[in-house]
Amino acid sequence: MIIKQTEDFNITGKGDALQWNKAAWTVIPFLMGNGKKYETKAKLLYSEAGMYCLFRCEDDTLTATMQQDLMPLWEEDVVEIFLQPDISQTNYFEYEISPLNYELPLTIFNSAGNLNRWIPFQYPYDRKTKHAVAVQGGEQLPGASVRSWTAEFFIPYTLMKPVLDEPPVPGSRWKGNLYRIDYDHEREETLWALFKNNGNFHEYDNFGFFHFE
Repeated sequence: MIIKQTEDFNITGKGDALQWNKAAWTVIPFLMGNGKKYETKAKLLYSEAGMYCLFRCEDDTLTATMQQDLMPLWEEDVVEIFLQPDISQTNYFEYEISPLNYELPLTIFNSAGNLNRWIPFQYPYDRKTKHAVAVQGGEQLPGASVRSWTAEFFIPYTLMKPVLDEPPVPGSRWKGNLYRIDYDHEREETLWALFKNNGNFHEYDNFGFFHFE
């Protein structure tokens, strides 16, 4: 995926900033599940300060009840991004956001599939993400009937230490992935870079490549 550079801009949850016109939508393939095969697509941008991500998720029901940050959001409806700036290392950054706009930032240390996860302890303003979610066709409430929801967020590079040593510049190449779980019909998954081995989306060897333009 080609990621274009941008100046910093405000996050609204709607993806209505003009800067998003620089990026094309990437459709995330449906991976597994017995449900409706909702469409999921995403855009990425980067600035001198951090990464921007926009997800648009077709949906019928907000299957989400957790109303606190740093919860196990993957157990309900969620979108996620994985960022591995140094492809020679086995650690990477993961960010999750729910349709109720609660977040889970994680640093992952992956040793042969054995995961050690860390969440921010000191989370001052200069390390905080910016995030917002907009719901279309319904209310932003647990169990609400909707048409879709849009998640927009900014991850500052300062939050990604020690996974990230230097911000990307034109010509940089990272590995990573884009992922969604929906629970309207049990568990349904969409995944940008499909895994090949044991069905574990933490297979960093099978992450796709992000090329910074």
